[in-house]
Amino acid sequence: MALFKRVSVVFLMIVLAACAGLTPNYEKPQVNVTSFTLAPDSSGLAPRFNIGLQVINPNRTALPLVGMSYSVEVEGNRILSGAEPNLPRIEGYSSADIVIQASPDLFGSARLLNQLLSGQRDELNYLFKARLDVGTLMPYINIEEEGSFGLTNGQ
Repeated sequence: MALFKRVSVVFLMIVLAACAGLTPNYEKPQVNVTSFTLAPDSSGLAPRFNIGLQVINPNRTALPLVGMSYSVEVEGNRILSGAEPNLPRIEGYSSADIVIQASPDLFGSARLLNQLLSGQRDELNYLFKARLDVGTLMPYINIEEEGSFGLTNGQ
């Protein structure tokens, strides 16, 4: 009976691997940062920030999000990070707007502040990293969005 279970597990793994190969045109979902505000319920030692995200599913099949971990870096310093377990299912060829909460990283923020005080800068580079969990049968989806924002008026 133990041999039957092992053979069944191996067979199931082969079938799942074959099914994964049937979606060669699968496109990685896109995550856009749409807003960034101080959370109104920020009490205690560290403030919390609400980050508005738009998740776009460019595929015909639904994206059943189980959870997500994420971080925000500015000039190579991680300043925010968090995780969110309650995310919506995003139907094929659609998008959803979600709001997540992130907590600041004290040491990363201090390093960034030190860099800002040591020199004049007109713009800062940022990197948003997210790892989407779409269930046990699919691999994680890693997303990185990078860009820059101006520190002077008009940028």
